[in-house]
Amino acid sequence: MTGSGMLHIRKAEPRDAGAIAAIILPTIRAGATYALEADMCEAESLAYWMAPDKETFVAEEEGVVVGTYYMRPNQAGGGAHVCNCGYMTKAGATGRGIARRMCEHSLEHARSKGYRAMQFNFVVSTNERAVRLWQSLGFEIVGRLPGAFKHPSTGHVDAFVMYRQL
Repeated sequence: MTGSGMLHIRKAEPRDAGAIAAIILPTIRAGATYALEADMCEAESLAYWMAPDKETFVAEEEGVVVGTYYMRPNQAGGGAHVCNCGYMTKAGATGRGIARRMCEHSLEHARSKGYRAMQFNFVVSTNERAVRLWQSLGFEIVGRLPGAFKHPSTGHVDAFVMYRQL
């Protein structure tokens, strides 16, 4: 349960593209949490988020899309038993447990798909809210990439590799 109603998570459909774009574009353009080109157009951002190698989900509250995540194998071949995810919450809907619920859903879904672990390859260290959330859900920082991310206001900051066995 979040905010004003029950949160429902389902696989994204083509009709969700506009709602997904409305969530991911502001985050991508802010350039503070994802290592993506800040000037990506809507088509490019949707092609990234909904690529064929990913399963994309939306979180809805009272029929309104308030979050989205994707899941994919982190590597091919011998690394395909570890999945990778990306999560974004609609501006104005943060702090209501939506990202937590999406991650819990992704952990359940990953187990059902036979994944043995989940890895976040590049968590920007200044995204402290996300780091705390992932740690509260059992992820450990297993690697630090010094100065690997150029934050738009802070400059070069570390990125973390975070990992959790399933």
